[in-house]
Amino acid sequence: MNLLQAILLGVIQGLTEFIPISSTAHLILTQKLMGLDHVLTPAQITAFVAVIQLGTLAAVLAYFSGDLLVMASAFVRANFSRTARSEPETRGAARLGWLIIIGSVPVAVVGLAAKEIIEGRLTKNLYVIAASMIAWAVFLLIAEMVGSRTKALRDLGVTDAMVVGVAQVFALIPGSSRSGTTITGAMLMGATRDVAARFSFLLSIPAVAASGLVEFKQAIRFLDGVGFLNLTVATLASGLVGYASITFLLRYLRRHTTYVFVAYRLIVGAVILALVISRAVTP
Repeated sequence: MNLLQAILLGVIQGLTEFIPISSTAHLILTQKLMGLDHVLTPAQITAFVAVIQLGTLAAVLAYFSGDLLVMASAFVRANFSRTARSEPETRGAARLGWLIIIGSVPVAVVGLAAKEIIEGRLTKNLYVIAASMIAWAVFLLIAEMVGSRTKALRDLGVTDAMVVGVAQVFALIPGSSRSGTTITGAMLMGATRDVAARFSFLLSIPAVAASGLVEFKQAIRFLDGVGFLNLTVATLASGLVGYASITFLLRYLRRHTTYVFVAYRLIVGAVILALVISRAVTP
């Protein structure tokens, strides 16, 4: 992997991590088109992607830093101070903290149990990726059509968090998209589009942090194949572009539907299938 390839992968990660079009699908397809699947092992690719996700983790932490500080403070006060529990704002912020914890449990359990599968060749298979791209385009379309879009962030409850948390588990299947599955789940539960995206981004923090930090130790072993400079530059690129992507999507979803992402997913899924069937790329 050279520096230009690393920067390109970092930019793609930042562009696609938060927009519901699957970062994994774009990264794996790009890696195959560049021939990196012939010089890097599946474990190396998984580790590289997990580490550059730390850049997008930094982006979401920076973007929501004010909200996170308020939530953390309220969470501590509400759980350890009787006086603070009676304050509506404190209760609301602390409750959101609990919802994020509850929503993170399913992916943590399944992710640990299926770690070997996630790091294996099956999750790099373009047939799987194309099928997931198309399937979740349909689910997002259904959510767009039947969702009530009446719930604000303060209206989300435990059931909503559990449903969105289960939806996040499907993001372990490449091509599904973490933001795509969780935004779809939240919209199906009646959240407005921008609230669904905001909760999706907050829910991504524990999962992305855990994935990136766990894989970081493993990635160190592969620096001969990836390169420390490449890893660093790609992570920085993913962070900067990721911050811009968050800003764009939250503003976009306040006034627009998700139909453009549905169409994009269907087109990309079909293109991937065409490339594999025509043997332009190996599955």
